Amino acid sequence: MVRAPLTPEERERGRRLGQLLREARGGRSMADVAEQAGISAETLRKIETGRAPTPAFFTVAALAGVLGLSMDDLVARCALVAV
Repeated sequence: MVRAPLTPEERERGRRLGQLLREARGGRSMADVAEQAGISAETLRKIETGRAPTPAFFTVAALAGVLGLSMDDLVARCALVAV
């Protein structure tokens, strides 16, 4: 099955998510956070850099838990606002 190309909005949401996760991680190492979330450091790197703009829900939930973030806050902060 071929996946449909991502829309510009999906890419922007992914960029915002990556930025929020990177900021929340602060000085903690990528490897440490990834291990605690049960994902690879490469997966976290891809999410943080926007190369994986639509990560699985459970991946985001695990990262949010490790970083002390609320899923509601992530959704609100990643949502695109129409201007």
